[in-house]
Formats: sequence, C-alpha cells, structure tokens
Amino acid sequence: MAVKLTLTFLGTSAMVPTKERNHQSILLSYKTENILIDCGEGTQRQMRIAGIKPNSITKILISHWHGDHVLGLPGLLQTLAVNGYEKTLRIYGPKGTKQRIKWMLKAFEFTRRLNFKVKEVSNGTIFKSEDFRIESYKLEHKVPCVGYRFVENDKIRILPEKLKKFGIKQSPLVGKLQSGKSVIINHKRIKPEDVGFIEKGRIIGFVLDTGLCENCLRIAENADLLVSEATFKTELSDKAYEYSHLTIKDAAYIATRANVKKLVITHFSQRYKSTNEIEREAKEYFNNVKAAYDFLKVRV
Repeated sequence: MAVKLTLTFLGTSAMVPTKERNHQSILLSYKTENILIDCGEGTQRQMRIAGIKPNSITKILISHWHGDHVLGLPGLLQTLAVNGYEKTLRIYGPKGTKQRIKWMLKAFEFTRRLNFKVKEVSNGTIFKSEDFRIESYKLEHKVPCVGYRFVENDKIRILPEKLKKFGIKQSPLVGKLQSGKSVIINHKRIKPEDVGFIEKGRIIGFVLDTGLCENCLRIAENADLLVSEATFKTELSDKAYEYSHLTIKDAAYIATRANVKKLVITHFSQRYKSTNEIEREAKEYFNNVKAAYDFLKVRV
C-alpha cells in the first residue's frame, strides 16, 4: 500500500490576492515531512484554517523572491521561534536567498532563536533520503527563479507466495531483498525481482512563475502530477510573454510533451473572478486537469 502523499493548496492567486484566493503557497505532506513550497502573505492564516500546525513544517522551498511568494516568510519564522520549534528548518531557494534572509532578519525583531539552514540551489539534486529526493532547475523569470521536482524512490514489493516458492521465511534475508540486494539460498543466488516487483516511485513537478523554457519539461518529465502556474488565459499570451508567465495553453503543452498523468494549474490573475472558465479552457488542451482553489487537497 502506497504511503500517503498529499498536496494542500494554501494560496492560488498571482501578484494580487482576491477575496477567494490567497497569495501563493502549497504544502506537500509525505510521512513525517511537511514541505512548504513558497510562503505568500497570509500563509499562516491559511494554515490555521486548514488545520496545519506550523511546527510540523520540515522544509521550505522558495521559487523566487517576488513578494507574492515570500511575504509570509518573516511572520512564519517568528511563529516557529515563539512556538519553540525544535528541529532545524531547511530553507532552499535560488541565488541570492542567503543574503535576502539576512536582510529580513535585520529588518524584523526576532526575540527568540530559530535553528535553520539556508541552501541556494540551481540545477540538480538538492536533498536526498532513503525515501525520496528533491531536485531543482532554473526557470526563466524576471528575477532568479527555480522550479522543484519531488521524486519518490522506487520500492521493491515482495510477494509472500514467491518467498514460499524459494523456501525463504521471514528473516534478515527478506530485509536484504527489500533493500535491493540478492541473497544466497541453497547455493543459489536469488535476486529481488525473483520474489517481487519494482513499484515505481511517484513524481511531482512544481513549475511556478516562468516563461516557457526547456527546464519546464525537465521538471515535468513523466510526473504523476504537475503543478504549474497558468497566470493568464491563452488570449493574453502577449501579456504572459511580457511578464515571463505561462498561459493555460503553455501549461497544457508542458504536460502533454512531458507525459504528465495529471495537471493542476494555479497562480491565477486577479482578473479572473472564477476558476470555472479557466478549467474549461484548460480541458480543451489537456483532459486530466484541475484548476486549483484555496484549500484544495490532492492525493497523489
């Protein structure tokens, strides 16, 4: 049975929030990890409404330093410090992130200490564990910007009936097989694939604030779910190009080219009062698509 992997959309607006849509923020929950992707203004309040405890956050991934993606960060860090956050918070972001956080700490009074580490990222793997890895890739925006890719490790599922066939009982041998190692039984080498099958890990791509570029496809490649900005409807493609954003058609193009299973679009201009019209247009280009709204939960 697959481990629960859930996305909670805490904000789905572009630069200006609306009555229905907060500034950009998404929470990825997996096992003991709660990874916040961007932290727009008002994210703390959205978390409270959604029943998410601030101290559960383990990592923050910043796409870029435009205000609608980071203005909630100072308040969130202060809350963690006051709440006695005991872990070391990992913060990732594009070039310039370390300096900007130093400026932020100087601009606000932090009465309590918070342990955190900041890592500036570009292209490649930025975090790796026995369960998953996170990759980042540079995108094309008005300021340094990166997208992220969450990749769950492949797992070996052992079938009891096949263990029985080879006379293997529950023992350290089973653990070795599950870890991908071969074992010797009665002078015969048994490979993991002899007693089970490989379950492919899930992939989620995050393409936030960018013009159309090759790394959009790299982030989205074979993803089970792609979260992509789609700030404008296709009729405003000139405006999207001017501001280095994607249209609905652009997001669908990425999903189609990259063999994505499901597409969720977000980061909508304030001009759109309802996401119904946005989703209708998106379905013209890509069938399995959903227009995100605040507090939408997506299970992957």
